[in-house]
Amino acid sequence: MENLQERTPLHIAFIMDGNGRWAKRQGKPRTYGHYVGLYKLEDVVRWCSLRGVKYATFYAFSTENWKRPPEEVNFILGLLVEKISEFYERMAKEKVRLRFIGRISELPEIVRNKCIEYEEKTKEYTNIQVIVALNYGGRAEIVDAIKKAIERGVKPEDINEQTFRNYLYAPDIPDPDLIVRTSGEMRLSNFLTWQGAYSELYFSELFWPDFSEEELDKAIETYRRRERRFGGING
Repeated sequence: MENLQERTPLHIAFIMDGNGRWAKRQGKPRTYGHYVGLYKLEDVVRWCSLRGVKYATFYAFSTENWKRPPEEVNFILGLLVEKISEFYERMAKEKVRLRFIGRISELPEIVRNKCIEYEEKTKEYTNIQVIVALNYGGRAEIVDAIKKAIERGVKPEDINEQTFRNYLYAPDIPDPDLIVRTSGEMRLSNFLTWQGAYSELYFSELFWPDFSEEELDKAIETYRRRERRFGGING
């Protein structure tokens, strides 16, 4: 019989939902929830690394988030710029590689430059890869991949699932085995639309700032007990 302990997901993706609602429950502004949520990301990276997870993707800012009040958008982007160097200092000793996916070129210059800088600084680290989805949308990624293929002169007859994958933002990163969403919402919200086609899903009732090590273990245990058939039949 298969050892469930050996079935640790290689790649877990997180939809970090509920920061604003969590803050309101504390009697704080929504921006405070984003501040606390960013530190929670660090905790989750450590917990994943300890469990042997090699890739952890975090949905930090979507293409739809620009619709939020400008002061909230500016706070989130400013917080990322402010905290990314702190994250690097704390994570470097743990050999965490930092990567960004999304329409990075459309971000403010100061944010874009930080993404480039810390991808370069951590590119040799191999313990765990942390992928931050920033100005990201799953549909936008598919559209961008199609445009890139056309620009490079790919012929229609040469396009299949594997060749198409080469034009995604980070084609070398394996698809997520497990996608975790917090706050009780049960949808993917345009996250990893292509890559998440066969991902197992876990919906947590906890708001992201309350997400715990115990809840991560529950998500992983749920994943281990599921039978993944990818359209086929096992046994």
